[in-house]
Amino acid sequence: MALEQFLGQVPPTSGLAYVVVQHLDPTQKALLPNLLQRITGMPVREARQRMRIEPDCVYVIPPNTELSIVDGALKLAAPFAPRGRRLPVDILFSSLARARGEQGIAVILSGMGTDGTLGLKAIKAVGGLAVVQDPATAQFDSMPASAIAAGCADIIGAPEELPSRILASISATPAPAPARAARAVAQPVAPSGSLQQVLLLLRQRTRHDFSLYKPSTLHRRIERRMAIHGLPDLARYAGFLKQNPEEVDLLFNELLIGVTSFFRDPPVWDCLAGVALPALLERSGGAQQLRAWVVGCSTGEEAWSLAMAFHEALERVPQPTAVTLQIFASDLSADAIARARRGQYPPSISEAVPPARLARFFTASESGYRINKNIRDMVLFAQHDVVLDPPFTRLDLVACRNLLIYFNQSLQQRLLPLFHYSLRPGGLLLLGSAETIGRFSHLFRPVEAKLRIYARQDQPTFGGPDMLIRSFPPLSPLTKEPAVSPSQIDAGPPGNLKAAADRVLLQVFAPAAVLLNRDADIVYISGRTGKYLEPAAGQANWNFHAMVRDSLRGPIYAALKRAAAQAEPVHLHELELTGPGGAGRVDVTVQVLREPMALKGMTMVVFRDLAPAAAVRRGRTSTAAEAALAGEIQRYRDEIQALGDEARASREQLQSANEELQSTNEELQSTNEELTTSKEEMQSMNEELQTINAELQTRLDDLALAQSDMRNLLNSIEIAILFLDQNLNVRRYTDRAAKIISLRESDIGRPLSDLSTSLEYPELHEDALETLRTLKYSEKQIAASGGRWFSVRIMPYRRLDNVIDGVVITLVDITATKKLESALRGDPAA
Repeated sequence: MALEQFLGQVPPTSGLAYVVVQHLDPTQKALLPNLLQRITGMPVREARQRMRIEPDCVYVIPPNTELSIVDGALKLAAPFAPRGRRLPVDILFSSLARARGEQGIAVILSGMGTDGTLGLKAIKAVGGLAVVQDPATAQFDSMPASAIAAGCADIIGAPEELPSRILASISATPAPAPARAARAVAQPVAPSGSLQQVLLLLRQRTRHDFSLYKPSTLHRRIERRMAIHGLPDLARYAGFLKQNPEEVDLLFNELLIGVTSFFRDPPVWDCLAGVALPALLERSGGAQQLRAWVVGCSTGEEAWSLAMAFHEALERVPQPTAVTLQIFASDLSADAIARARRGQYPPSISEAVPPARLARFFTASESGYRINKNIRDMVLFAQHDVVLDPPFTRLDLVACRNLLIYFNQSLQQRLLPLFHYSLRPGGLLLLGSAETIGRFSHLFRPVEAKLRIYARQDQPTFGGPDMLIRSFPPLSPLTKEPAVSPSQIDAGPPGNLKAAADRVLLQVFAPAAVLLNRDADIVYISGRTGKYLEPAAGQANWNFHAMVRDSLRGPIYAALKRAAAQAEPVHLHELELTGPGGAGRVDVTVQVLREPMALKGMTMVVFRDLAPAAAVRRGRTSTAAEAALAGEIQRYRDEIQALGDEARASREQLQSANEELQSTNEELQSTNEELTTSKEEMQSMNEELQTINAELQTRLDDLALAQSDMRNLLNSIEIAILFLDQNLNVRRYTDRAAKIISLRESDIGRPLSDLSTSLEYPELHEDALETLRTLKYSEKQIAASGGRWFSVRIMPYRRLDNVIDGVVITLVDITATKKLESALRGDPAA
């Protein structure tokens, strides 16, 4: 038995407390405490309500209960789910994660089903230690295999190996949090060479860059992995990562651990549902759909909480409205996204979700609670890197709670302007309790500063996608020097006249230019471009083709195509320019940039106005054929514009179809989970039957031993005893009784009246009936063949539960006594 092998190797003074949970038969008394006490020197106790947990003790769950840990004591509760569908291991592990945090240790041994996997994830989420038996050594490998497949296991091994590895990991655990914090402050911000190697290996295998995370976060997570493998320093761990790529994946998952729950910080959600969201609905301006983005959603609790809060906010709007909310929930972890999409959560969420919300937004299932379909339809989950991937846009609300605290200051300063750009005017930003907008008070105004709810402020200056490329300065194709904005002219150090003069020349005298990304969106503007660009009517759109003047759109569109296919710039001469400032002509240069790396793949479009005299000189050479060609070009422009409109419409349709496919995929995943439920139920039932069988076998062994003891006892006292049931049929007899009454093994169950006996006692049957009827003892001295005498005593057979279940007849040989009595009387026959 795996549990006995495990506890048998635990030293009695390990300093740990052990809580044991098994899938037990709820109708039978558990024998596990007695069995475990035989193989361990620690005291083994059956758990009781509010029993305090002490080190070096073993606590065993009673049958038909759920066991959890609250405030250092054991809490017993009636099972939530029906028999065969209970998950007691998940419930214990989830409570352990809440009660002990990173000090919790969860161990999964042999067992059927998937019970324990969700609880193990909760332990991992708070930084605890997850230990799993090697499935190859398990009698039932379903539970260990499920935990390993979920990527939760820190230590895997045979049961007898696990205690020593756990204790070794504890002894190598890094310093407590205050000591680590002090050490992190004392260390320089720049990462060490070994840490850089670790981060490089992570980036090469996972594509994700963790160099902008706080050093304290990185060190804490990495030190846990070092302690598990018993490695003394970071340099050796970096070498271990090079030789074991699978450890890189485990470290990646360790760094992505997210701690979340439903309605975390309840005052925030009360304000959101009661004040902020109703105000947002009133300002929606007739929009049919609001859009929200939950950044770092982890396993989905935050996104579902927002959907429920929106439903409650709809009820507070004075007039009914048909406005809906589309929530985009993103996270870096594919495992977390997969779990969030299932929308299935353990019974322990009832501690965080009020009963009214549980009844309204959840459906009770076999393994806990499941999000209702009307809430599920509001949320789309996607794996997304907020640092590398493009953001969601045209949003009414961004929720990024307790994610920025893991990033250093430079990354925080990049993400907050990004959220400002993603929000519509008046949109809301929701941050965690330990996060603020910092120096970006010009971008956001507080709605509820204590609750970290902010609203987007509109700025008169250009605030478009330029924020996305703040990490590098755009270059002018004419000067190869950084182009600057007017706000940067005075940013240089005093006394550096050359640098200041260069910036003024570039800003004032360089031609107007725009920098485009691969989708032709404007990411940087240099100089005055109002003559050539005009914002399109309607919703803000920074696409170059939507903003360029009609007279320039066709030729520049063709030039962009040509520039993308060649290394040389494309020059367009004397393009006709019409606009509010009058007619004119302009030269345009289009070039795709190959260097520097920060600008690789982007396109620079430069505008140069032509002086009137130059236009006249060049105009003299114009011919009628050129005029006809200009008309033909105009027709092409109109056709290209129509094609562009069709392409945009197609993109919107494809985006809508993609969202529908994602919803369909979530439904299919839910259906697949339901189909596997029956299998898990059968596995749990099978495990219960195995446990019952083991207990019954133990009882049979004990019963056989008791029978042997009883037989030896009865035979050793040399008294003939005959046991009869209520019908006076033979139930049991001793060997000595078989010599007086003709008995064999085949006579078990035969009536007493059918048996022949050497006693001269024809009234034996009637006396036995009388004793059974009156419950009075009967004792007589009866002669037998061969001159023998017996004292025959008939008494009722009384069971332990005080029920009369037959009679007992004892026959004591008193022949010697009778002979002595006769001799004393002077009987000659004696």
